[in-house]
Amino acid sequence: MSEQTHPQEKRDQEIVDRLLQGAPDPQNLADLARLRIRYQNFPGARALQSDLDRILQQWQLSEADLFAQTRQLHATGRVYRVRTGEEEDWS
Repeated sequence: MSEQTHPQEKRDQEIVDRLLQGAPDPQNLADLARLRIRYQNFPGARALQSDLDRILQQWQLSEADLFAQTRQLHATGRVYRVRTGEEEDWS
């Protein structure tokens, strides 16, 4: 199977770079979970996927812990606030 390039990989790498420098606050946790889901089983973007693994290690979280925390965040309120002219990115 050949490696593929995800259409949002460049934009997502910018988010990953921010997460590598950030702390596990609610917005960052939600972004990490969203990107983990987006790139799960994606046949490409190996460097980005490796960075996502590294962030989990830096924050001392398992993927299960990450998803449990983000489920709680979403249950208590909206994590992503839509600002004027912007849309939520769930693709």
